[in-house]
Amino acid sequence: MSQEVKVCVVGVGWVGIRQGRAIANNPRAGITALCDVSEKRMKRFEEELGKDVKLYTDYKEMVQDPDIDAVFVGTPNDTHSSIGIKAIQEGKHVLMTKPLADSEEAAKKLVKEAEGKDVVNMMSLNIRFNDSCIYLKNLVNDGYFGDIYYARAWYIRRNGIPTGYSKDQDASSGQKMIQKGGGALRDIGVHVLDAAWALLGTPDPEFILGISGAEFGPRGEKYWGEPRPSDFETHDYGSGFIKFTNGKGIQLDSFWSSHHPEEKQIEIFGTKAGGKINPLTIFKGEHEADQNIDVKIREERNPFERIADHFIECILDEKECKAPFRHGYVVQRMLEAILESSEKGEPIYLDE
Repeated sequence: MSQEVKVCVVGVGWVGIRQGRAIANNPRAGITALCDVSEKRMKRFEEELGKDVKLYTDYKEMVQDPDIDAVFVGTPNDTHSSIGIKAIQEGKHVLMTKPLADSEEAAKKLVKEAEGKDVVNMMSLNIRFNDSCIYLKNLVNDGYFGDIYYARAWYIRRNGIPTGYSKDQDASSGQKMIQKGGGALRDIGVHVLDAAWALLGTPDPEFILGISGAEFGPRGEKYWGEPRPSDFETHDYGSGFIKFTNGKGIQLDSFWSSHHPEEKQIEIFGTKAGGKINPLTIFKGEHEADQNIDVKIREERNPFERIADHFIECILDEKECKAPFRHGYVVQRMLEAILESSEKGEPIYLDE
């Protein structure tokens, strides 16, 4: 491979454009192709890139292109596994948006394929790679918090059900999130669960107790854009408690819709100090006084650029990947277990 990684962005929607821009800004990478069901979207992004790129409407054709070294997959959840597996089989490095797939079984197949090939497989996770989480993780690694034994993570929207599209329409921009395989946990809960789990040191989950439901989506309320209650097939809220084999725990809340103000937060609890990401704050006590320390990052960075930079250095410099598909699979297992627990009305034990 040359010292420039040639990348194809698959799925030129909100996340594809942002991750694509970040890859294009990396001096050792370039966008050489786009793949989407909409030529209009591809043409628009091609104009932004300011150069001619190859345009594909069929990913199976795209992965055959020998000039493409890597792909970013930013398509609806139910296509992640098929696109990812095909790209890996053709020797492409793969960067995948969250969640890894639309089910635990599909995620497992993707991990098996990726780990059996000599390619970089990585998750694109813009909260795990944002400034606040990186700062807290560095403190964790330095032992600043002592033993971190618990975390809370929540992502609450007041009016935030994705519009979605019906099955016979172009669903790329809607992400099919209101249909089977979507839902609040897989859309936004995945972000804060992944980041909190990473801050705890990625422990193995032992059992999970969860609840979920659909209180607003089926009634056509609290959507972004046009309500589509007849297409709604999933949950609009989900919450769960996750107990890990090392005794630590995470409480997760994920709501597309509610009557509460929007809030996105992660809090960690340690034996020496605690912290939260929004706003970035450290909690500790010294000399018989409680301290709340507001932290200001000197040089803020776009998390998509951090993701792109790490993906490229994993390919060219053989750096160990900090967010492999295996992480995405474990997070997927936890999310699916919350939904299964809700359906069965009992804890789900993960003994694998």
